[in-house]
Amino acid sequence: MPPPTAELKDKILRRTASVGVIGMGYVGLPLAIVAAQAGFGTTGFDIDQAKVDSLNAGQSYLLTVPEELVAENFLDRDGIKGNAVASSDPTDLATTDIIVICVPTPLNQDQEPDLQYVETTGETISRYLRPGQLVVLESTTYPGTTEDVLRPILERSGLKSGADFYLAYSPEREDPGNPTFQTSSIPKVVGGDGAEALELACAFYDQLVVETVPVSSLGVAEAAKLTENIFRAVNIALVNELKVVYEKMGVDIWEVIDAARTKPFGFMPFYPGPGLGGHCIPIDPFYLTWKAKNHGIDTRFIELAGEINASMPDYVVAKLSQALADTAQIKLSDAKILLVGLAYKKNVNDTRESPAFRLISIMEAQGAAVDYFDPHIPTIGITRAHPELAGRRSIEWSNDTISRYDAAVICTDHDAVDYADLVEHSKLIIDTRNIIDKNEINNGKVIKA
Repeated sequence: MPPPTAELKDKILRRTASVGVIGMGYVGLPLAIVAAQAGFGTTGFDIDQAKVDSLNAGQSYLLTVPEELVAENFLDRDGIKGNAVASSDPTDLATTDIIVICVPTPLNQDQEPDLQYVETTGETISRYLRPGQLVVLESTTYPGTTEDVLRPILERSGLKSGADFYLAYSPEREDPGNPTFQTSSIPKVVGGDGAEALELACAFYDQLVVETVPVSSLGVAEAAKLTENIFRAVNIALVNELKVVYEKMGVDIWEVIDAARTKPFGFMPFYPGPGLGGHCIPIDPFYLTWKAKNHGIDTRFIELAGEINASMPDYVVAKLSQALADTAQIKLSDAKILLVGLAYKKNVNDTRESPAFRLISIMEAQGAAVDYFDPHIPTIGITRAHPELAGRRSIEWSNDTISRYDAAVICTDHDAVDYADLVEHSKLIIDTRNIIDKNEINNGKVIKA
């Protein structure tokens, strides 16, 4: 006998269903807060006890999640308990009606999908899975993951998807630091393993977000997210290539884009930079590349875009080296460099896949002495690709300190940086974000790259 779908849907619509969100990072924590705000009893799961303790103390460890939001939803206040609690105890999964998986899906050293976190999470869930639960995967991945990888792991519990529990996929669409779009204001694409799973997943997300977009299958939902990020990666690669071409012609790519974007149709502005960062755009396209190769198909366009974007740190360092030689007759090997901005994008404290690490490595490999300043990242944490940089600390910002460097390289255009001070006291600036011209403070010693 199939589980009572009407009962779970009724609990969802009355918002009495209990929700468990696994992974309290940039995707899971905002989702847990939105679920709690909607009235659902919510448990945020994480294997990092420090995160669990922080949330239960009402403290945020993410710059893009205000501490007051954490305190309002995870703490008692004036005798009123927030709807959320954090836990590292997997046995609590058994008491939830809906489980949402928000764990990382990185690449391994061979640029192939690394699904260890999805697989491990699935194995944990399978030990506590009970009839009638809805499980949703939000982690970005290739088409077929939910059906071919996650479902068999969950079914090791002895329960069957569509007969005993429900399985769905709804890709995350978070954009940390974006003041315009938050979790609840971004439409959610939803695919289900069968009509009942789709109905339940849509009913759940209908309570949380402005719009749900049901699609015909899990694979379509998985492919939609990859397509979104591949679209961005390819177009960023295009403007990065145009940047190099136009620079040789004496044409400013930033001015070109500003002019082109005045066309009210047929053009969407993308901007060049020092390389791609974040957990999505540098990684997700290669999930499709790997899957396509399994079908005997080469994704030449995607791979070319990856090559162009990956080459940008080398381009920036080459511009820096030439500028030092031209303006100060200094070799890069003898120079002291200040890297401004370590995060992968402005106004966040997230360093995942940041091109800043590659820039530091290239410059130091050529003999330069490199320090960094980031108002949001006082210390470099442990990273898989650059463990040698762990423990380095941001400099203290002062005019005297800035003036000691032979050049500053702007990698991330945080709003909290005083660019007027930087221009006034730096000897040379390599601006990869056009932030100096945006602030109209260019005094002639700024070179775009």
